[in-house]
Order: sequence, then structure tokens, then C-alpha cells
Amino acid sequence: MKTKLSRRIFLSQMLLAASACAAEKTIVNQRLVIGVISYGKGKQTKERLTGFQEYLSEKMKTIIELEPAFNERMAVERIKRKSWNLFFSTPGLAAMSIANYQYWSMFPLRLDNPSRSIIVVNQNSPLQKIQDLRNKRIALGQQGSATGYYFPLYNLYGLTLASVRFSSTPKISLESLSSGEVDAAALSSQEFNLHKSEFDSSQFRILFTDTHTVPSGSLLCSPDVERKRADLIRNHLKQAPASLIQQARYIPNESPPKYKYMISVVKRVNTIAKNIDSKPVRLFN
Repeated sequence: MKTKLSRRIFLSQMLLAASACAAEKTIVNQRLVIGVISYGKGKQTKERLTGFQEYLSEKMKTIIELEPAFNERMAVERIKRKSWNLFFSTPGLAAMSIANYQYWSMFPLRLDNPSRSIIVVNQNSPLQKIQDLRNKRIALGQQGSATGYYFPLYNLYGLTLASVRFSSTPKISLESLSSGEVDAAALSSQEFNLHKSEFDSSQFRILFTDTHTVPSGSLLCSPDVERKRADLIRNHLKQAPASLIQQARYIPNESPPKYKYMISVVKRVNTIAKNIDSKPVRLFN
């Protein structure tokens, strides 16, 4: 009797161990797709993240696919479909993904230079304050951009614009302003300082500066990733070599960025987003 009982206990333990191994193997071996916005520099972006991709592939014993998106608009489509398991996100897309699609921040991304959202006009423009943009044309960034889309629309709330033109990059917004196709352009102060030297030195002036510093981006995790698997990924990334962490630009020993205000901006802008494509553009409910 004792022998039969011992055998049953032994078999039960073996089955439990086999099940645990199978579950762990399933957690580890499922393919992972990692998203990032490349802004037309897909090759350079892939090269920068090759070490990250290979390291995580080895640790998780799975295929890691790196999938760059050209800009925020293309990234939004992938976020909505939850096509990416992990995503090197800009702050605007991070707030949108957390607020609307239940993504969560695994690690903050390194922020070299804090930036603000600005609205720029030509130097000889008669516009002097943000309210003067009523019935004017403006170039915005793609949906998901904190400085080019969410903050400017939040600050323009209540106005009626003649039209909105969406630019795939901040430089294109400045080109549209320079050519007279729009009366103003919204972008980050960092991008403005980067590109303004490519135009006449005194061509532009800043009409409006948002007082809020834009938070850093995040390495986001999809809600579709099982929590045990997400914890395993996070532990491996915490223990990654310092050179790899620096190259991938995430910070493993800091708390996630605070997106509370950014999320409130996203939610308010969402209430008027349906009006963006109409002419005139009424930025109110």
C-alpha cells in the first residue's frame, strides 16, 4: 500500500515538474516584437539596437523582431493593434498608450535635453499671441507627438483654425512655414534649435512656449505580454551590460516617468480630435 502511494506521489511530482517546465518554456520561447520610431532612419535605428536585440534573444531563448515605424502616425496604428510587445516610446505616445491601450512603463528612457512645445511663426508675421492664430493655418506633428500634436492642440483649445496640416517630421513643418503654406508651426524647442540653422538665421520667431517640460519617453510593455514573462524580461534588462543599456538608452534603476499631466492633456485633446480634419477646424466640443 505504501509502495503504491509513494509511486502516486512520485508520479504527481513528476507531472507537476513537467508542467512547470513546459509553462516556463512557453513563457520564454514565444516570439517578441519590439517597436521603435525611426523618423526615416530605420537602418541606423536597427544598428543601434542590434546589441539589445541579440542580448534579449539569447536570454529569452526566442526570436526578437525589431520593427521601426517611420513616425508617430504609423506607430499609433501598431499600438492600436497591439502589434508590439515592447516599444521604445516617445512621451506623447507613452501617455496615449497608457491612457487608452493599457500599456505600462517598464523603464524610463534617457532624456538628454529637457524640451518644451513651442509654436513658431515667420519673423515678419503680424501674429503676436496664440489667440491671433484664430482662422489661421498651422502645421502640426503626427498624432502621438507630445510637442507637435498634444500640447499645441491643448493650448489652442477653444479656437477655430482655417486648417491643420500634419507633417511627418518637424523639419517639414518648418519648411511649410518657410514657404508660406502655413501661418505657424508647432514642434519641440529641441527640434527647432536643431533645424533652424538650415534656414535663414532670422527667419523664424517663437510665438508661444508651453510652460511644461515634456517628460522622458519609456520602454513600454504591452498588456498582452503575460506578467510572468514581462517580469522575466525586466529582470534580464536590469542585468544587461552597461554598454548595451547606454546604447538602448533606457534607465534600469529609476522609476517610470510621471505622465499624470500628460495623460490629462491627451484625454482633453481626444475630445476634439474628431474635428481636426474638418475645415474650418473647430477646437472645441
